[in-house]
Amino acid sequence: MSKADLVFQSYGRCCNRDEFFIDFYDHFMSSSEAIKNRFLTTDMNAQRHLLRHGIMQLILTARGMSDRKLKSLGESHNRNNFDIKPEWYTLWLDSLMKTVRVHDPEYTSQLGDAWREVLTPGIDIIRGAY
Repeated sequence: MSKADLVFQSYGRCCNRDEFFIDFYDHFMSSSEAIKNRFLTTDMNAQRHLLRHGIMQLILTARGMSDRKLKSLGESHNRNNFDIKPEWYTLWLDSLMKTVRVHDPEYTSQLGDAWREVLTPGIDIIRGAY
């Protein structure tokens, strides 16, 4: 089984609990005051829905799907639109990994490494559009 397949299965286990997305944003917003301030007026239910699909896009791209949607995310998140700073993606991934560790009952450090390896190229596509 490929690393992308392992991550896909892990994500499925994480998605079984709505708390996964709530906990992710708790971790992410506590990682930086600037990030926390970005979400002050955000509809978090809608944001969690976007996160669910964004993570899936990263995984599906790693499994061979076109990177078109990630390029579109990069465009919407660049300096001319949402202005998501490139360094925030590291905090995003660290927050995600902290959340996966808690919510995937089959988590191992090797699976955590696979998550990082699988998601990083897609994150780099998004970050590269800044």
